[in-house]
Amino acid sequence: MHAIPRIAITSGEPAGIGPELCLALARADLPCEPVCLADLRLLQSRALAHDSASIELIPYDAARPPAHRTGRLTVLDSPLRVPSEPGRLDVRNAPAVLAMLDRATAGCLAGEFAAMVTAPVQKSCMLDAGIPFVGHTEYLAERTRAPRPVMMLAAGSLRVALATTHLPLTAVSAAITVDSLTEVLAILARDLARWWRLPAPRIAVCGLNPHAGESGHLGDEELRVIAPAIAHANRSGIRAEGPLPADTVFVPQLLERYDAVLAMYHDQGLPVVKHARFDTAVNVTLGLPIVRTSVDHGTALDLAGTGRAQAGSLLAAVRLAAQMVAA
Repeated sequence: MHAIPRIAITSGEPAGIGPELCLALARADLPCEPVCLADLRLLQSRALAHDSASIELIPYDAARPPAHRTGRLTVLDSPLRVPSEPGRLDVRNAPAVLAMLDRATAGCLAGEFAAMVTAPVQKSCMLDAGIPFVGHTEYLAERTRAPRPVMMLAAGSLRVALATTHLPLTAVSAAITVDSLTEVLAILARDLARWWRLPAPRIAVCGLNPHAGESGHLGDEELRVIAPAIAHANRSGIRAEGPLPADTVFVPQLLERYDAVLAMYHDQGLPVVKHARFDTAVNVTLGLPIVRTSVDHGTALDLAGTGRAQAGSLLAAVRLAAQMVAA
């Protein structure tokens, strides 16, 4: 029998829904062993509060062969600095949240874990603690020394990647260059071939402006930057088309022609995926030397501790990570 992969699951912001979502992994039949990086006492208290006391929390042992059985959850104890209450942020725990990411990343780079899956963090809490944290995508790229990470949300055959990630809208135009777009397209095509077994993926490239610039009347980024980048990618064998108006590229009859869409900025492409498949969409970071997936939602502080948080996106993220490492 082949050993199942061992995947690190960071529990994210302790005051959010991440810890209880991790507990839901114990009830699922999974093709991997999820190793939850979390404060053990926090998981125990959340389990008692949500009728999950029957879940057996198993201390992580790297020497033990990977295994997963419903009703059990492997835990790599990552102690918090102070006890956490649902819905109440505490900046004193921000370093512990970061330490979970560092431990999971180091384990992936060393081959201890086959992949990592991240529950959401509260960026504002990290920043208030004095940690310059823009987002998982950028942080993991820095930790793994990846020159250009590419954020993509995937939900079945719907895949939307981003040319830029966590930038204010006023900074997007300046951040898009011929070189950056060419590099993003190369990473997107390469990783779609590697992880999704699409040897010649078809990529739709959005314009930046309404109507893809209307031949320069509504902005010139399409003519000056995006079209030349697409032409360069085409010459290297990448099947990219555009720039296409973002308000029509997601029409089902057009979308079915492509394996992925490249949007120019965060809120141009991601709302479409979340509207279509919020419960099963997965955030994937392309361009890294490791496999990293994540949920497509935030910490949901208002739901923390209520027992109403849905684990669909985390389960999908774990299953996709297992699928990717098996590719």
